[in-house]
Parts: sequence; structure tokens; C-alpha cells
Amino acid sequence: MTKLTGKLTKAIVDRAEPRDKQFTIWCSDLKGFGVYVHPTGRRTYFVDYRSGDGSRRRMTIGAHGAITTEQARKLAIETMGGVVLQKEDPLLERKTRRKSLTVAELCDQYMEAAEKGLILGRRGNPKKRSTIEIDRGRIARHIKPLLGSKLVMDLQRADIVKFVHDVAAGKTAIKNRSGKNGARVEVKGGVGTAARTTGFLGGILTYAADLGLIASNPVQGVKLPADKKRERRLTADEYRRLREALTGEEGQYDTPQAITGAWLLALTGCRLGEIENLKWSEVDEAGGCFRLRDSKSGASVRPVGQPAFEVLRRALRVPGNPYVLPGLRKSGAYRGLAGAWVRLMARAEIEGVTPHTMRHSFASVAGDLGYADSTIGAMIGHVGGSVTSLYVHRLDAVLVAAADSVSRDIHRQMMQR
Repeated sequence: MTKLTGKLTKAIVDRAEPRDKQFTIWCSDLKGFGVYVHPTGRRTYFVDYRSGDGSRRRMTIGAHGAITTEQARKLAIETMGGVVLQKEDPLLERKTRRKSLTVAELCDQYMEAAEKGLILGRRGNPKKRSTIEIDRGRIARHIKPLLGSKLVMDLQRADIVKFVHDVAAGKTAIKNRSGKNGARVEVKGGVGTAARTTGFLGGILTYAADLGLIASNPVQGVKLPADKKRERRLTADEYRRLREALTGEEGQYDTPQAITGAWLLALTGCRLGEIENLKWSEVDEAGGCFRLRDSKSGASVRPVGQPAFEVLRRALRVPGNPYVLPGLRKSGAYRGLAGAWVRLMARAEIEGVTPHTMRHSFASVAGDLGYADSTIGAMIGHVGGSVTSLYVHRLDAVLVAAADSVSRDIHRQMMQR
């Protein structure tokens, strides 16, 4: 060990001859500041200090050459100033940061917990498989690309605000072929996506706060853009063009599953996933309903009109396959309805209509017929109005009649000339 009688300078560090063993040169001008001289000739600056609990710490600052002696001195002064004035322990903080989770790692941990049923969703139940898949997509397509490399402990409100703006502006919008069976996936931005994804990110960070990884959730207090509900609905003429696309010559190129699925989307107000996962054991024509075991709102009994049951009587049945829309090459369910719907809309020359639009259209027709919001909610399975017991042997006759009336009116509009 060498103790200088003055300031540690670049010239002194450069002239120091390596020895068989590492040795230290201390600066007497700045107590606690020094440099290691290694047998290899490498020189490393460090600072020696006492933490708030009196423990002695030694933290490296940087290698000679990568930083200058004066830069190392300034860093040493800043380090020791923080210890004295703010009672910080910079070495402990550095070690803590190295062990800290990144946002990407936190997301992976959160999803692992969700897979095990440890993350509760609506009504205090574990998240549904479909919800988990949606969450996984939001993480992969928006959260990880924009925030994945950041440390969770470093996230600030400003980071969340920027995240909202970037997603809303379409910074994460892409087109690729990463979907199932090579299907094209289009990732869009927009204010709705920004609001929903940031809300989900808030749930992940609440999970982190519950684990003690962060003191507070930086999403709290961030103003989210209004997630505007889709107001698009089909007109009578569009309903007619939809029927023509389903029954015309070009319709013969669609699979029977796609044709049946499209009719059911139009006539029931069910969600896309509810139609794709519908099993024959859930179809109760005598009771005028579908007894769904796996809808977005949990188990749900959904009133269904006779036009939908007429479609089901003509549907393809595969022996041994329990699904109303059986898979094309395997025993599971058909998963091509979303892609078939896009082709159907192009053929019908109808723009801006998704399977979800059909739910809104069904509800809008119900509103046109004078039904109350609570009745409409029960018909389309909204959480607040859904009939949730599978063991309801007979639905209210008024509710079944309402669903039948709406379904018949939609069918009338589809069949007009």
C-alpha cells in the first residue's frame, strides 16, 4: 500500500509500476479515494467509506483509461457526499440494482403466477385461459418492447405517461405472421389499446407492490385516454349483404364451420370465443338457451332465438367431436372463425365490422325494439345482467321471448331483398 502526501494525479497513476501482488495508492488530498494497481498493469479507482450503520464499504468506481483520474475523483466526491448528507449506501444500492427485476422479468413472473391460478380476475376467480392469452399478447406486443429492459424499481410516473403516448401513437403497431398456423397478426395502437394495456400494466405493478418489490404503483394517478366503446352497428342493407356473402356462389368456398359460426355471431350476440368453444352439450333448444360453461363472465345461461337453432339443425356434426364448430383436421374446436370473418366482410364489402360489432348490433336491435338495458345485458351476457347458474332449469319466458324477437328481427333484415 502506498500513501501519497498530496493529490492523486494521472501522472502518478501512469508511473505506478505493477508488482507481484495487487497494491493500493491512496490520495491524501481526498480521504477514502484510491486506486488499485493490479499485477497485470490494470488500474482501478475506488472509494472507501463508512455506511450509515458504521460498516466499512469499498466500492469500485471505474478503470483507469475508461475514466480519467479527475472523473474518478468527482465520482468519489459525489459518492461520499451522498453517504454524509443523505445517509445512503451506494454499494448496497448497486448490489440491490443488480438483483432487481426488469419489467420483462416481472411480467414473466406475473404470468407464471396467473398460470397457477394465483392471480384473481373478476369476481375473485382465477383468470380464465382466454384472458391469460390476451394478457400474454399485451405483454409481448406492447409492454416488453417499450418497458421490458427497465428495472421495476426505476419506473416513474413519467415512464408510464410516455408508455401511454407511445402505444396510443402506434409505436408498437406491427404486421407479421406470428399467429397460429401462420395467420397474419396485425398489432394496432390507438387510445383504446393504450388504455387497456396500461390498465393491465397497473395490475402487474400492483402485484409487484404486494410482493414488496416497489413501494407504490407508478400507474396510479396517470390519466388514461378514454377507451371509447365501439359504436359501429350493422345497417339493414349490411345485414342483407352479409346474408348474400354467406349464401352466394363465393360462399361455397368457406368451410361449413365458418358459415355456421358467422350465422351464430349474427343471430345470438355471443362472443367469438363463445361460438368457437360452444359444445353440443351446451345447446338447450327445449329451454331456448345456451348453457355456456366457459364464457368471459364465467358460467352463463344465454337466451337464444329460434333462428339460431334453425342454423344449428343444419350444422355439420362430426361423430365423437363435442364441438358445434368441429376442428378441420383434429378432434378439437375450429379456430379459423376470425380469419373467415375477415374474408366474409371483404366479400360483402362491409368495412369496420368485427365479430364484436355483431354483439353491439344485436344489442342495438334489441334497443330499437324497446327492451330495457338489464334485459339486453342478460341476452348478450354482460357481467351485470348475465344469468350465471347453469342449473337454472327454465329461463324466464319473457327473456327467452325477447332473445327470440331480436333474433327474428335480425334474420328478417338479413333475408330482405
